[in-house]
Amino acid sequence: MMKLLMMLLSLSILATSCGSFQAKRVNADEGDELALGITDKWVDKDTEVAVADLIKKIESHKGFQKYLAKRSKKPKLFIAEVQNETSEPYFPIDNINDELLNQFSATGEYTLIDARSRDKILKEIQYQNDGMVKPEDVKQIGKQSGADILIFGSVRMQPASRGGKTIKQYSINMRMTEIESSEEVLRVNTKAQKFSDQSSTGW
Repeated sequence: MMKLLMMLLSLSILATSCGSFQAKRVNADEGDELALGITDKWVDKDTEVAVADLIKKIESHKGFQKYLAKRSKKPKLFIAEVQNETSEPYFPIDNINDELLNQFSATGEYTLIDARSRDKILKEIQYQNDGMVKPEDVKQIGKQSGADILIFGSVRMQPASRGGKTIKQYSINMRMTEIESSEEVLRVNTKAQKFSDQSSTGW
């Protein structure tokens, strides 16, 4: 009898806990606010804000705009991966790389050469030239576009904690170097801070 009562009690608790779950769709701003109550980690909204600020600073960079004005055509950018130099192994660095590509493309001011795509294209050209494709359809090695500017980037994070309170200070740094001259043509960065307060009993 006691075992039956315990089983019924367990089922009741399980049903109650399952019944308390709720989910709904929210927009990006609402999701960002909700995320602040759950985690102090970097989220998608942080990526959008940071990249938008970088693009804004690039567009207003006087030295770089003068450099572009001297060119007769759009510069070809080679996007090297932005490096995760934080202490967070799961920092969403791929999201930042993808958002940068999206935003540079959206400006219409550049021709993009993506490092990851280039490797795949080279493999396909090598496959075509190995005799596996009709001769008239084979693409020739040496026809790819060469980049004018190489982009380097890094994300760093400096944490500080005291009495259960933590602030994470992020810095995303970017610089552009002209390949032919090895001269740096632009350097910008953006900063973000994430604050959390964790009590002794949890969040």
